[in-house]
Amino acid sequence: MEGLATALGNFVEEAQGLSAQFDPQVVFYIGPWGVTQYIVWLFIALAVTFAVVLVAAKKVSLVPTNKFVNTVEFGYDFVNSSIAEDVIGEGFKKHVPFLATIFFFILVCNILGLVPGFKTSTGAISCTWALAVISFVYFNFYGMKTFGFFQYFKNLCPSGVPGPMKPVIWFLELFSMVIRVLTLAVRLYGNMLAGHMMLAIFSIATTCFIQTALFSGSMDLIAGLPSIAWFALLVVMYALECLVAFIQAFVFAILSASYVSTAVHAH
Repeated sequence: MEGLATALGNFVEEAQGLSAQFDPQVVFYIGPWGVTQYIVWLFIALAVTFAVVLVAAKKVSLVPTNKFVNTVEFGYDFVNSSIAEDVIGEGFKKHVPFLATIFFFILVCNILGLVPGFKTSTGAISCTWALAVISFVYFNFYGMKTFGFFQYFKNLCPSGVPGPMKPVIWFLELFSMVIRVLTLAVRLYGNMLAGHMMLAIFSIATTCFIQTALFSGSMDLIAGLPSIAWFALLVVMYALECLVAFIQAFVFAILSASYVSTAVHAH
């Protein structure tokens, strides 16, 4: 029992400083601007995304036999048919490159974060804000391009609304549109940060209980037993995070497609 108490104490001590490990830390400066580890990993993810797309494009063939190329093509077809076409409908083809870029880039960011020792740039609110702003600017730009500046904002109020209610509905719709940039950023950031913190907690628990069992002076098997459960939970959580990495990229892309559809199609 003494070994269990020691292991639990070590776990609590390690876990208390866990949140600080996810705080942005300046790695280097470019003039007055500090570059954090998350920004570094953002550009690493960008380079990996470019490499994946360029290599797949170079090896593309009429009858693909390469599994890597097949996977990338499947991803692109998935964005084309299940996101762009199904959500946007008429005129969807012009938006496929943007949605595919968003999908693959976020997916690469999320997957890189699952590699031990790596960081996920989507686990930083500043990076998800940047992605959300890009999506926000994109769908508003195409909305104004389709209808013109004044007509686009006039379309925020659906047709058929009684006259006295139009200003209220218009303001609520405007607020709903503006808040999308926040919801896009926070949803992605919150899911990725929470998942990686859970992985870190299970990793710390597994390590603390194993170390206590092995290095307590005598082999304390009782203290080591909980580490089996912690490790099993770690494996399950890791598998779940692999699924979440895809789901969050899909959710961001499909919400962006939904906002594009709303912007370019009148109510």
